[in-house]
Amino acid sequence: MLKTHNCGELTLKNAGDSVTLAGWVNRRRDHGGLIFIDLRDREGLTQIVFDPERAKEVHTLAGDLRSEYVIQVTGEVTKRPEGTENTNLPTGEIELNVNKLEILNTSKVPPFYINKESDVDEFLRLQYRYLDLRRPHMQYNMILRHRVIKFMRDFLSDRGFIEIETPILLKSTPEGARDYLVPSRLYPGQFYALPQSPQQLKQLLMVAGFEKYFQIARCFRDEDQRADRQPEFTQLDLEMSFVDEEDILSLMEQMFIEMIETLTPSFKINKPFPRYTYKEVVRRFGTDKPDIRFGMEFADFSDLFDDTEFGVFKSVLASGGHIKGICAPGSADYTRKQQDELIEFVKTYGAKGLVTLAIGETDDDVKSRVLKFLTAEQIKQMITRLDAKAGDLILVVADSPKVVNNALSGLRTEMAKRLNLTDPDELKFCYITDFPLFDRIEEENRWDSMHHPFTAPHDEDISLLDTDPGKVRARHYDFVCNGCELSSGSIRIHQPEMQKKIFNLLGYTDDQIKERFGHLIEAFEYGAPPHGGIAPGIDRFVMLLCKEETIREVIPFPKTQSATDPMTGSPSPVPPELLHDLRLKVEEEKKAKE
Repeated sequence: MLKTHNCGELTLKNAGDSVTLAGWVNRRRDHGGLIFIDLRDREGLTQIVFDPERAKEVHTLAGDLRSEYVIQVTGEVTKRPEGTENTNLPTGEIELNVNKLEILNTSKVPPFYINKESDVDEFLRLQYRYLDLRRPHMQYNMILRHRVIKFMRDFLSDRGFIEIETPILLKSTPEGARDYLVPSRLYPGQFYALPQSPQQLKQLLMVAGFEKYFQIARCFRDEDQRADRQPEFTQLDLEMSFVDEEDILSLMEQMFIEMIETLTPSFKINKPFPRYTYKEVVRRFGTDKPDIRFGMEFADFSDLFDDTEFGVFKSVLASGGHIKGICAPGSADYTRKQQDELIEFVKTYGAKGLVTLAIGETDDDVKSRVLKFLTAEQIKQMITRLDAKAGDLILVVADSPKVVNNALSGLRTEMAKRLNLTDPDELKFCYITDFPLFDRIEEENRWDSMHHPFTAPHDEDISLLDTDPGKVRARHYDFVCNGCELSSGSIRIHQPEMQKKIFNLLGYTDDQIKERFGHLIEAFEYGAPPHGGIAPGIDRFVMLLCKEETIREVIPFPKTQSATDPMTGSPSPVPPELLHDLRLKVEEEKKAKE
């Protein structure tokens, strides 16, 4: 090793020792004849001192040092002079008096500060990601990510799980998003697909008798990007045989509680994790991934306006829409301009407008732009249903059920931010169960899987598959924290005839089933056990632990929001000879659009 110690471990116990350190120049200060350097490595900082009276040639060489130079130093650990200690550093009571220096490498001036936190354009950070990763908070994020993954591995291994890797080059099968395709040179015109998840493979491992499987799985989905999405991401993938929902949910709850209490004990967490049905959370919060750190639950006012002459409400109800509202505490003093901002906000979700009611000291003291269209009894009922108090602001959206839920859910989150209703040191988990098995695609007159086609229906709902598929509940569950969906899972179908039936309901012909899923159906014919699993997203979970806004902050080398890599320049054209070997031809963009 080129160093005897790390830069974060020397203390007064080492005083008098001769040690060798190596790392990056974090900061340089000239104090008269003395040169002070804060030397940095992954473990921390150590102050080193170049004294011309101690080593003149070394002191002269140190005059060339600049930020981010890589150096090796040898010297004696000494106690810092009285009054110069730094209590914020583990090494703050000592310094290293250098008698030997070697410059291992020089550095150009970095495009942004590394030794202190500052706002840097994200594109520039990703372009120089190897420098961005040197910054303290990014080092913390990556180290915490490592500890999370290690904890998962140890936790599951101690409980009899076997870690098994599954292939990256697979057959393209529908799983909810577009596949990334890899052309085959040996079989021109044919393609592998990168896995959206190891879904079918882990089910086949249950057929193979491993009973408890997991892996830290790389997954690939060609879908539109957002803060918690990337073209490639990492999840903890696990599957178990001879289990029901309770076995899986209890295992996850135990693992996440122990992991947080061990790795990030400063967080407050709710125990046990509450469980809600899909219908319940959509009714109360308008979303299947609610943030339950605060209230502001929905109230339905539709029945209050059955006989209304208010044109907006009347037309919405006539077309099968809903009228729902939330209560923003202490916001009755919102100005007209602030209310207009909220109106524009809900319009981004497709809502046509927003009705506001500012509650005064009494039910009669209510201010609203539509007050003349509301009766005293309607106002009283709205206040009662939302448990609104004096000084609160009622926010109402009237539209189609989907628009109402989306707009009010988004508005609920926005108001929570504005009113500081969430505690950044709190993690509130919940499980969502009993999702619909199918989602109706009306414009295409067909059913689609709410989750994926391998999810089992509730036994008591199986008869509805023939009469009313829309009412069939799935043995599916989501794991949610602070409004972020961390994972989805389900009890799987394990009988071949039931799996064929589900595929048929989704519109697949028998020939298509055989061509796309024949390997899975055949495996089920050889004694497949009942099984189920779940796949928590590691990137999203670490994002929450690091209190970051996007998963790009916890992935070593992520893509941008537009799925590009500024550092390497990918995606990029490839040499014509590679396309020739693959029997591929790239269309000109203009021709492709035509």
